[in-house]
Amino acid sequence: MGLDMIRAGIVGGTGYTGVELLRILALHGQVEISVVTSRSDDGKRVDALYPSLRGSIDLCFTKPDVESLASCDVVFFATPNGTAMLMAEQLLARNVKVIDLSADFRINDAAEWSKWYGMEHACPDLITDAVYGLPEINRKQIKGANLIACPGCYPTAVQLGFLPLIEHGLVDVEHLIADVKSGVSGAGRKAAVPSLMSESGESFKAYASAGHRHLPEISQGLSLVAQKQVGLTFVPHLVPMIRGIQATLYAQLQGDTAEQLQALYEQRYAHEPFVDVLPVGEHPDTRNVRGSNNCQIAIVVPQGGETVVVLSVIDNLVKGAAGQAVQNMNLMFGFNEGHGLQTIALYP
Repeated sequence: MGLDMIRAGIVGGTGYTGVELLRILALHGQVEISVVTSRSDDGKRVDALYPSLRGSIDLCFTKPDVESLASCDVVFFATPNGTAMLMAEQLLARNVKVIDLSADFRINDAAEWSKWYGMEHACPDLITDAVYGLPEINRKQIKGANLIACPGCYPTAVQLGFLPLIEHGLVDVEHLIADVKSGVSGAGRKAAVPSLMSESGESFKAYASAGHRHLPEISQGLSLVAQKQVGLTFVPHLVPMIRGIQATLYAQLQGDTAEQLQALYEQRYAHEPFVDVLPVGEHPDTRNVRGSNNCQIAIVVPQGGETVVVLSVIDNLVKGAAGQAVQNMNLMFGFNEGHGLQTIALYP
């Protein structure tokens, strides 16, 4: 049963995902943003740092404090990895629902998490309580959850692209390939030389090709669907644009024609409010989803061969982060799933 109005807190309100949460929640209508935290900008007005929010957010940043956050119904963590796990237990004990946009609760094995994120997990016992917040797979579990592990941006685009093929056993899951490109906002709002326009502009590169920290998250999700361990080659790339992810996914078919695959994808996502399967012959474009919570997908079998190519695009800051977090919140509190998220993509 839904509530008429809830109070929300955002820990880490100065990063790109934090301000995206503010943008979306400010117009939600059933959410009062009551706390926005930032250690570095404590005391500053939110709309002084982000003038785009003038007239929409009348708050000052405060230091993160469990006592003030405990007055909220839900707290979003738009923080670096390793932060949410330090506060989640205390908030959950006070009946506050927690939605973590970082990776703290995404990987089921604490030792595996430590291997990829380079630190010991502060509350490994909570990992089993967390629900992986990909609504297209876990909608029922999300509705009853108190702790959400919001998926990463790369994992969202890749899993939504591969999902119907793996659910129906149509591809060789031991040889999956994900060739994925992201805009520079995926690296976060920080001063880093590789993200400077003079460094990333007019350039295009792969990175972490030997092993990216999103690899175990994607493999875990796909393996749960396949009911066996998948073999995945995942190579991310940085492209000189601000927002967007383009995932080009390859797999070897074990039956079905291109026409059958098109129908399969259309049926699988027919009732998903934020997945759009394009007509045959069309290609998704990151600008088609920029600023929206949508994932656009196209399926191709080049030359009618045995390799299927799935094209999947999202806005990394919306469906890949803040929008998906709000989609989860809507489900948790019994709101309409798309409430506050029915934004048409920006064009051009």
